[in-house]
Amino acid sequence: MTGVGRETGNAALTALLARIADGDRSAFSDFYSETSPRVYGMVLRVLRDPGYSEETTQEVYLQVWNTAEKFDPLQGSPLSWVITLAHRRAVDRVRSEQSGNDREAAYGAATWYSPFDSVSEEVDRRDDSSQVTDCLGTLSEVQQKSVVLAYYGGLTYREVADRLSVALPTVKSRIRDGLIRLKTCLGVQFRG
Repeated sequence: MTGVGRETGNAALTALLARIADGDRSAFSDFYSETSPRVYGMVLRVLRDPGYSEETTQEVYLQVWNTAEKFDPLQGSPLSWVITLAHRRAVDRVRSEQSGNDREAAYGAATWYSPFDSVSEEVDRRDDSSQVTDCLGTLSEVQQKSVVLAYYGGLTYREVADRLSVALPTVKSRIRDGLIRLKTCLGVQFRG
């Protein structure tokens, strides 16, 4: 439809949606080819993450496949309809991610016993940086990077995860395990 006028393009997309409503896979493929660059671009502007944007765009086209019969050409153009679906889904994704982050932060604040405080106090009391350096050397490379970025670099767990290109739960596990090893190496008593 490239180079085709807006009215002709709307009519062609409307016809494709009618065929999609009847289960026509070829029409769906054509509709996807014509609209997906715009849909993906809009979703990417909202989410700012290519992976989430691809996933959300797939969800939008699944919704198009399942609800094509609900499209009403009297309410607007087919492109406006699919862009509206995409925008709503992208905003829902942002809200869902934020809600998850808020729950995670609240849970973490309520349940996380920070072994760093006791390690930090012990290191300050001993004033022995060589022992800390030696103990950091006993950590695996990934634990050491995670701990150093979080506690010496001042990064949040999420920032450490982004910096190391790993999942947030993986970073949390690495830091927790690394701190336990540091406590043991420094001779800090565990409090339960």
